[in-house]
Amino acid sequence: MNLTERINNDIKEAMKAREQKRLAALRDIKSKFLLEQTKGGNAEMDEGTGLKILDKLYKQRIEAAELYKGQNRDDLYQEEMDQAEVIKAYLPQALSEDEVRNIVASIISDTGASGMADMGKVMGLASQKMAGRADGKFISQIVKEILTA
Repeated sequence: MNLTERINNDIKEAMKAREQKRLAALRDIKSKFLLEQTKGGNAEMDEGTGLKILDKLYKQRIEAAELYKGQNRDDLYQEEMDQAEVIKAYLPQALSEDEVRNIVASIISDTGASGMADMGKVMGLASQKMAGRADGKFISQIVKEILTA
């Protein structure tokens, strides 16, 4: 079962169970998936694109929650955190720092990258290989560390 089918099935289950908070988050995910499918012009969306959308939605929820917390809006903070937890359940397990370092090191050795001039090539492969499992800024930081060492 692909990601879109899982979301659709979980929407049905949330409706039956009358879980309004979960349902709101799932409907938002589904709307973003549909928007991506119509934008791309194809009926199917690949798993990598779905994970990128989920990751983006998760980050947006966390940022919004932090803003609400700073404004002492605990009701809106809690709502955003609840939706973030629903979205997080669909994201793959995040890679540890050591795992990211090992993957980046193997990509650098495979490509023969030797300096910052090769960063774009390394970042492209690393982002593709770790899509949805590691933050792009974090990957970039590790690539810079290894290439400048």
